[in-house]
Amino acid sequence: MNTPATALSRAAFATLLLIALMMGGNHVAARIAFDAGVDVTTAVLFRSGVTALVVALLVVQARGSWRLDARERRAMPVIGALVTAQSLCLYSAVARLPVALALLAFNTYPLWTVLWARVLYRHRAERRVLLAMPVLLFGLALALDVLGAASGLGASAQWARIGAGVAFAVAAAALFGLALVLTQHEAGRLDGRLRTALTMGFVAVVAAGLIALQGGWHVPSETRGWWGLGALTFLYGTAFTIMFTVLPRLGVVGNSAIMNVEPIFALVLAWALLGQSIAPVQVLGGLLVVGAVMALGLRRRP
Repeated sequence: MNTPATALSRAAFATLLLIALMMGGNHVAARIAFDAGVDVTTAVLFRSGVTALVVALLVVQARGSWRLDARERRAMPVIGALVTAQSLCLYSAVARLPVALALLAFNTYPLWTVLWARVLYRHRAERRVLLAMPVLLFGLALALDVLGAASGLGASAQWARIGAGVAFAVAAAALFGLALVLTQHEAGRLDGRLRTALTMGFVAVVAAGLIALQGGWHVPSETRGWWGLGALTFLYGTAFTIMFTVLPRLGVVGNSAIMNVEPIFALVLAWALLGQSIAPVQVLGGLLVVGAVMALGLRRRP
């Protein structure tokens, strides 16, 4: 009689890993597109517009409600603006750093959720979160090679090389952490599909406006760039579609900590497809970051 539960657990685990793989692949594909002349705003528009359309169709198919109460109507534009800025910052980091390092720096967002929850809602951090913080930050310092030891460049030259990318990745983490906190407290009861469709639609509209202001698209200058742009759009949209169609049936929360192995998948894919590699000590740091984030995500909540 226990077989169905075991099978369900394995299916859920495999699905979560597949989503992490696709999200990691999305960022590797984005780097391919950027290297071929695509700009960050164009990539965000393609990705967000298609995802918004797909998820909106899921809402229509499920005959879900499109109604928002007054509090949700106030919160959703703010959340949409935060996710827009986060998307632009994260892709800007991916364009400047090895993909895995950009994602590892972004994976500090659980620390930002704790900070924003404390500042905005007076929530006290759990002891386990406080203990995980130094581990996560130490792992990130190793992964980024902040002293320039692994690269042999020294701290000054290393930061001249990675500083802008790290700043964009940390900004993305801070913005995403704030978006998560506001979503939980101001729009937590809204259907996840509708919330995602509205947010991605907002991001796409803002990105289209920015593209108009900057004088038009920056489309790929070569064939591989079109493959990259198509792949990042397909992988991101497919991952979100699976998140809202398959995972609910498996009884798994969509933002499960298992998906935080995304930087590891990105590391392997970036090595295989882009020739990007990092030193063993940086890999160790990455594993510490991923382990700390997964420990926080898998912790039992009261």
